[in-house]
Amino acid sequence: MAETLWIPKILLIALVLIPFGANSQCEFRFSRRNKVFDFNLASSVKNHPHGALSEDGFYRVEANSTVLWFQVVLSTSGLHFVSVSLYALCDLLIFNHDPPRCVGCQDCGGPSHCGTSCSALLSENVRGYDVCTSLGHASSSKVDVIDKEDPGKGITVKMLAGSSNPNCSLSVSVICQKNKVDGPFTLTKSGTCDYATEMRHPSGCAVAISGHGSGWGLFSTLVIIILCLFGAYLLGGALYRYFSLGIRGIEVIPNSDFWVTVPHRIQVLAVLVHYFRDLGVQVMANKPPIRGSTSRH
Repeated sequence: MAETLWIPKILLIALVLIPFGANSQCEFRFSRRNKVFDFNLASSVKNHPHGALSEDGFYRVEANSTVLWFQVVLSTSGLHFVSVSLYALCDLLIFNHDPPRCVGCQDCGGPSHCGTSCSALLSENVRGYDVCTSLGHASSSKVDVIDKEDPGKGITVKMLAGSSNPNCSLSVSVICQKNKVDGPFTLTKSGTCDYATEMRHPSGCAVAISGHGSGWGLFSTLVIIILCLFGAYLLGGALYRYFSLGIRGIEVIPNSDFWVTVPHRIQVLAVLVHYFRDLGVQVMANKPPIRGSTSRH
């Protein structure tokens, strides 16, 4: 009985870790002018429980005789032993209906599973045949904001085909639109095999966090460390002197003679600072003015 319990345990661990891994893969953070802009394409937003990820498992856009299927993705780094479930959210295309029918899917699932092992697939009609080209794999995707001067505008996910088609890529711009979803409608081509499209989605809107006062600075952290070490020194020394040496009263504090004189030392230091400050003011007041050159007209 005990030997069969390890399978449910592994499944339970996977179920707990899948949401965490998926969300972490779909996050992007950008810092600009003391503000941090957080994007999460997979987080649930109003009327869109899967974020910018297509509920059908893919997006489809067509221009002239070219058809493009893609899924918005960011990365595939993470928990590989539960990769099947993670791919359903943040990596591969999933065709629940209307799968592509074309030739040339060797690096993207093969003829029987065309498109199921890449994040972007392009179909072009060549001499009457639909020929497929892999445009992107999530493992080689790059993410950046659309406009660094206005990071809240949205982000661009660029998926690279990798070694199979090194000159091919797809750039998907997810533009911030809070109330509804539009697109993708357009498909543009530049260079040999670089395509771009855009969509408007609430998930393209960042959560902006002010950088002022968020977290401890280096000086504050250093002061806290010194105070903690000082407290540990006083507490440890007092316990040692109390239990090991049997000392009682104010003498239980380590170096108590020195700490008793600290207020007096501070008072003397304040008097000296005040004295030298007044002395400097008097010197500046009695200093003769600097004579400048005069010109005669």
